[in-house]
Formats: sequence, structure tokens, C-alpha cells
Amino acid sequence: MITFAPGPSKVYDALPQYLQDAYNHGILSANHRSGAFMKLYQETEQLMREKLHMPEDYKLLFTSSATESWEIISQSIVEQASFHLYSGSFGKKWLDYAKHIIPGTNALKLEANQAIDVSGLEIGESYDLIGITQNETANATQVPMSVIEAIAEKFPEKMIAVDTTSSMGGIELNFALADIWYASVQKCFGLPAGLGLLIISPKAVEKAERKGEKGRYNSLSFMLENAAGYQTHYTPNVLGIYLLNRVLQDMEEIQHVDAILRNRMRKLGNTIAQSEKFSMLVSNDQTRSTTVMAVSGSEELISAVKKAAEKEGMQLGSGYGPLKPTSFRIANFPAITDAEFDRLIEFLKNYKA
Repeated sequence: MITFAPGPSKVYDALPQYLQDAYNHGILSANHRSGAFMKLYQETEQLMREKLHMPEDYKLLFTSSATESWEIISQSIVEQASFHLYSGSFGKKWLDYAKHIIPGTNALKLEANQAIDVSGLEIGESYDLIGITQNETANATQVPMSVIEAIAEKFPEKMIAVDTTSSMGGIELNFALADIWYASVQKCFGLPAGLGLLIISPKAVEKAERKGEKGRYNSLSFMLENAAGYQTHYTPNVLGIYLLNRVLQDMEEIQHVDAILRNRMRKLGNTIAQSEKFSMLVSNDQTRSTTVMAVSGSEELISAVKKAAEKEGMQLGSGYGPLKPTSFRIANFPAITDAEFDRLIEFLKNYKA
């Protein structure tokens, strides 16, 4: 069964070999204070620079999941309050977590087809950080790098944190445009869940160290103190870090991965646009995700096509939350091969209710 669910998603076909190598190399019992682990951490951070174009002066930290970063950002970076730009359920969850910690947190909710009007965007002095859900898994929307760049230019005094849970490792991100980027490995990195990535700029490092909080488990200054020696403040998912290292070694540079995914999504979009049965949940190509497609239809149609796909050995992702009965989602992640993606497109082209 090939899964096109948007997370946890299909893992890379090479994963069994990676796991065997991890066992053979003693990774499964590696001490996270050992020289071997510090070397693994350092190599993985360097691979993030080489393959994903993470800037030289940005720091890679490891967490258990992307959602763990919500708490870290509010507690260790935000001094006044954060202002969030979001369109779907996961952006709303980030907002709710932040508001629980800092009640003055506020937001602008966008509709799925609504682009951010940067010229008309007003974010007052009481907010020192802007949170952007760059790729919203729930409704398959996306904020282009050009919009993040425009926001950064308009609000240079504010820090920007970006949720790229469904896009990091799949599309080319301009990390220099923001101070904090976070993701998990179970989507575009094609790995099992259980490892989060937190990438922070020198500006964010300076702010965290200025606050200097070390009494909490997830104090960013405490994390950075350990990361300076390529260690972690807790016993990490060493296997997950090793698997990430192997994926980064084997993947092409991100601009080539980006081009492949954009081309595949164009083909899928054309197929849905020409269909008399389906429609794209996000019709505005300026806000439509490159890595997740949401397809809408009647409850009966959505249920029937998911069952038909399973009979053909393909699992479509369910819609999320209130969209579950009337939509399905398709992951366009790098671990899915071109042949598998083309097979799905042919299925949708030829589907008869």
C-alpha cells in the first residue's frame, strides 16, 4: 500500500538499509555525550547548510516534534506578545498554545484563498514576534517566500518565526528572511515521527541568551549552551538524528527537489482542474501548497474515491477537522517516487464513480 497521507507519511525506500546500518554502527546504543554523537550532530548541521542552504551563522537544534517549538518560542523568545498569521487548524493550535502562555497574543485569520495583504497589514508595537504558518497541512495552503520577505521588510524591528512542518526538506526556504524556523521529520524528510528541528538565527540566539532563562526543561538558552558543544540538554532521538543525516547525505540539493515537487504539483493541479468530479480546495495558486493538495467533493464521492484508491493499493489522506467528510489530501513529498505520483494521477484521471 502506497500512502499519500500528509503525515506521518511515506518513508524513503532506503530506510531499511539505514536502520540496518544504524544497528551495525552502534547508533542504537550511542551515548549522547560521546564523541561519536557530537560528530553526528556536527555533520548533520553541516549537511543542513549544504543541502537545505541553512545560513552558516544559524544554529540547528533538536526537539521531539514541531509542536514542541510553540512553547519554546513563547517562553524563550517572546518578550511582549506574538502576532500570528494563519489560515488553518495547525496555525490556530500554535496561536492557542501561545495565548495560553501569553494572554496578549493576537492573530489575523486568513481564508484558504486569501493572500496576505502586506501593504495593509498592521501589527502594533505591543507585539515583538510575528508567527507565520508557512505551510498549513490542514487545508493545504502556503505562504510564498516573497510574502515573508515583504513582511520582514515592513517590520524589521520584529522577529519572525515560521512553521514549515510540511515544507522543510521539500521546497527551498530562504532562511535568512526569518529568525526561527521549525519542522518535523515525518513529512518532507521521509522519516518516522519522533524528531523535530528548530533553526534559529544569531538575532534569536542573542535574544534568548539575553533573557537567560535556564530553570525550565525547554529553556532555549539551556539548549543553546549544550548545542555549542554539539550536545543536547536531554537524551535525544539519536536514531532519528542518524536517519536524518543519511537522508540529507543522499538527497539532492534543495533547489532540485523543489523543482521536482513543483512540477509534480502542476501536473496534479491540471488533472484536478480538468476533472468534472473533483475540485481543489485552494483555487488560488498564490496560496496553494506545493507539498500538500486538498481535493474537495461531496461526502459520497470522497468516501467512494478513497475506497477505490485502496483497492488499487493507494491510501489517500483524509481531510482534516471539519473538512474531513468533504475532502481528501495528497502529500507531494520527496520520498514518494515520480512513478508512484504518476500512478495516482492516472487513477484520478480515469476514476469513474
